[in-house]
Amino acid sequence: MTAEPKHLFTESEYLAREREAETKSEYFQGEIFAMAGGSPAHSIIAMNISISLGSQLRKKPCTAYTSDMRVKIAAIRKYCYPDVCVVCGKPEYEKDVFGESLLNPTLIVEVTSPSSADYDRGTKFAHYRALPSLKEYALVDSECVSVEVFSKQPNGKWLLSEYKSLSESVALESLGLAIPLAELYEKTEIQS
Repeated sequence: MTAEPKHLFTESEYLAREREAETKSEYFQGEIFAMAGGSPAHSIIAMNISISLGSQLRKKPCTAYTSDMRVKIAAIRKYCYPDVCVVCGKPEYEKDVFGESLLNPTLIVEVTSPSSADYDRGTKFAHYRALPSLKEYALVDSECVSVEVFSKQPNGKWLLSEYKSLSESVALESLGLAIPLAELYEKTEIQS
């Protein structure tokens, strides 16, 4: 008995489905993956990040986006919805009949859960590194006080900075700002 071949979708088919769908899905090289919902802590942390970044970026030439902004990684044929992303400078979009996808994020933030942490740190980060515009990638844990920030260095290598205390602030050098961890975890039950 042989397995039936998996149907691979074109980017246009994916975008058409996404336009009509009630829930979001990611796309990678012909395959479509449904996105799972997050915990209350995940949602609160993502909102806290968005509020802080939006407020601090008001007078800077940068724009913050929530998870409703689809990002296209053209080099590897992937579409995804980061929890938060920021573009410094002029945003570039791929426009099509199904909407717009952001092409040039400077910073991407993912809020991790136990089921997503390894993927977010490994495969997903490898995918994001295919974005020439990406300068920083931050992982914010939704179960404990822990933030990892990967910063692209002038030599192309990535440097990891870790933050584990509510008394610290996360430095986002690509944006020229910092966010207190206490602010990121505000209104959650997560403590140091």
